[in-house]
Amino acid sequence: MNSANYRVRRATTDDLAQLISLWQSAHLSAQELDKRFTEFQVVENSEGKLLGAIALQLSGSDGKIHSEAYTDFGLTDQLRPLLWDRLRSVANNHGLFRLWTDEPAPFWKKECGFTEASPEIRGRIPAHLATGKSTPLVLQLKEDRADPTSLDAEFALFKAEEKERTEKMFQQARMFKGIAWVLAITLFVFVAIGVIYLLRYRSSLPPH
Repeated sequence: MNSANYRVRRATTDDLAQLISLWQSAHLSAQELDKRFTEFQVVENSEGKLLGAIALQLSGSDGKIHSEAYTDFGLTDQLRPLLWDRLRSVANNHGLFRLWTDEPAPFWKKECGFTEASPEIRGRIPAHLATGKSTPLVLQLKEDRADPTSLDAEFALFKAEEKERTEKMFQQARMFKGIAWVLAITLFVFVAIGVIYLLRYRSSLPPH
């Protein structure tokens, strides 16, 4: 069948009955997944029958692909690429840096570029996205130079530094103001002494 005969979209509440049947046939926990149906992307035929579904759980700049299921695994070669295109589009729209998965199908390695995560990379997976495998698969979508967490930390540091600089400026201003007052008082004293001395000097002069 041609891919034009299929439609890929986000799951809705109207899909729950078919999704539950799909999850049960794939031996997935329908009781757990029905609360998370909004994570699922589905593929349907021209009659509106769901043929496959897969979920993308989001957490900050990471996402986890999970719970892949099909009504007919003979169609997976046609349906997986369609679902993958959809997942990649969703990931890009959310600005994700990495995708994780425990899905065992060779497709994810061979066609999508997933690799086994190194110990260093595994340390970056959010706790509630942690996979059941000791070595999950990961796909780096882009470098995380613009990690929101890092940006928030840098901005907080910038604000703290700016606050410190402002406080120092106020301290210096108060110090200069104090010095200015001391100089003004000193000058006034000298002027007053000069005036007094001049008046006394003039009063001591003999009259003409």
